[in-house]
Amino acid sequence: MENGYHWRNRELREHVAVIDGKVAPTKVLTNGIYLNVYTKQWLKANIWILKDRIVYVGGKLPDQTKEVELVDCAGRYLVPGYIEPHAHPFQLYNPEELAKHAAKFGTTTLVNDNLMWLFLLNKKKAFSLVEEFNKLPISMFWWARFDSQTALQDEEEIFNSETVLSWLENPSVVQGGELTAWPRLLRGDDRLLYWIQEANRLGKPVEGHLPGASEGTLNKMKLLGVTADHESMTAEEVMTRLRLGFQVGLRYSSIRPDLPEVLEGLVSEGINSYENLTMNTDGSTPAFYEKGLMNVCVAIAIEKGVPLADAYQMASYNVAKHFGFAGELGGIAPGKIAHINILDDKVNPHPVSVLASGKWIKKDQVTQSFNNPIDWHKHGVVPLTFDWTLTESDLQFSIPIGLDLENDVIIKPYAIKTDVTLEQIPEINSDAFLLLIDRNGKWRVNTTIRGFTKKLGAIASTYSTTGDIVFIGKNKQDILIASTRLQQLGGGIVVVHEGEIIFELPLPLGGIMFDGKMDDLIAKEKELKRILKDYGYAYSDPVYTILFLSATHLPYIRITQRGIIDVKKREVLFPAIMR
Repeated sequence: MENGYHWRNRELREHVAVIDGKVAPTKVLTNGIYLNVYTKQWLKANIWILKDRIVYVGGKLPDQTKEVELVDCAGRYLVPGYIEPHAHPFQLYNPEELAKHAAKFGTTTLVNDNLMWLFLLNKKKAFSLVEEFNKLPISMFWWARFDSQTALQDEEEIFNSETVLSWLENPSVVQGGELTAWPRLLRGDDRLLYWIQEANRLGKPVEGHLPGASEGTLNKMKLLGVTADHESMTAEEVMTRLRLGFQVGLRYSSIRPDLPEVLEGLVSEGINSYENLTMNTDGSTPAFYEKGLMNVCVAIAIEKGVPLADAYQMASYNVAKHFGFAGELGGIAPGKIAHINILDDKVNPHPVSVLASGKWIKKDQVTQSFNNPIDWHKHGVVPLTFDWTLTESDLQFSIPIGLDLENDVIIKPYAIKTDVTLEQIPEINSDAFLLLIDRNGKWRVNTTIRGFTKKLGAIASTYSTTGDIVFIGKNKQDILIASTRLQQLGGGIVVVHEGEIIFELPLPLGGIMFDGKMDDLIAKEKELKRILKDYGYAYSDPVYTILFLSATHLPYIRITQRGIIDVKKREVLFPAIMR
């Protein structure tokens, strides 16, 4: 530790030496007008950068300019790099590619869900991977999940005090949650309360997941140590949470694009304080990010009449202050990491140039490349291997209750009336076979789903809440073909109809994530949506429908590792069958 202090001291002395003229800066941004988030003023200044840090903001130019990159920002406006405070970085994309894509549009910091690392990796490998992300120029922080948001067969193996507390103590972890198991907390789960208390003791906020929560419930959650929530769907819900002292995230996602309407309501109510508000995109599916992340949210805020400085601060300083890293991020000031967006107009938050840790991510609209790619194989994130084969005996359906899609993610039970002993369910109804099977082939749950497709033979997906395998389709032989191809790919999504593979998306990173460029993934997701719509999917986001089939934080019925679950009653209606 002492050596670490000595290294940091030398670095700080070098920063001061730049101002004294003894060391030349790396870059100098001259003549720009920057947003000072501490005074909410737009000020003209020269900004000196040494490697990854801002070392000077003011009117002077350095004495030493030889070999210094001088960038004339006259007529340009500079704002802090944007921060995404609530990322689920495994919605088909992987965290590295999401970060690179986000940074092109000015989002240079992400605060990420750790759930998939809990499912895919042991703690040692996961922490090694977290360290690897710290080598990126984009700042990557993480949550410490307290629950799985589903019903696992062996939850204690993943969610126990040793594991949860070790995540909380990791310096790259900046919050506990999101807490989807809050009903358990209210019912008296003292282990959850202990984890929340430990997060509070460490000075790390705890994010709730409180859609539609009453005022009484919100008061109780605040008393129990929950400090933030991102589930407000109306301006009234936002105001209720603000008045109780919550940090409130306003959501603009592929499932819940509430931000424009919520901001309209807040502005019309004459809200005069935005300090405890942030914005987030809540793990949207790839195509939703085609034009960026937080830059889109800031543009909406400006359009809806949020004061200009507040619109930018909701995507920068407010986030940094909430998570306790405002000493390094969220502003343009000496000592800060050099995350800076350069704009052509202060009312246009889509940057023409982006600096992350003092490196160009985009310069004059041209995206730059950078090294240090993540070595996924080294950290154990590899294609799936299978030592079992799906057979016709696995396709026996006898449960009388199926899952009825009401929209993308809300599912109600229904009585199955179609003949599920047939090889193919007729197109005259919208029922389809639904099979959830253990990725290791140990157990299965067989039922039907209504409303996903009218005629599709089969879709198979290793992308799911837990990484177990989902099959949906009208035809049992197509399901078997899809399974064979899925195993050949080492994980992914495969669509089959009338014996022909009509779509496939390899997900070689643990069967969950794509290993390629975001633009390519966006094109593939659009193709998948088009195909499923052609075959009768009536809603907007089939990727989220598949992901949330097992998500017990949503009503009313779910298919999980334990079996078919009644969410409200917390009962297993029909247990999983061992193979």
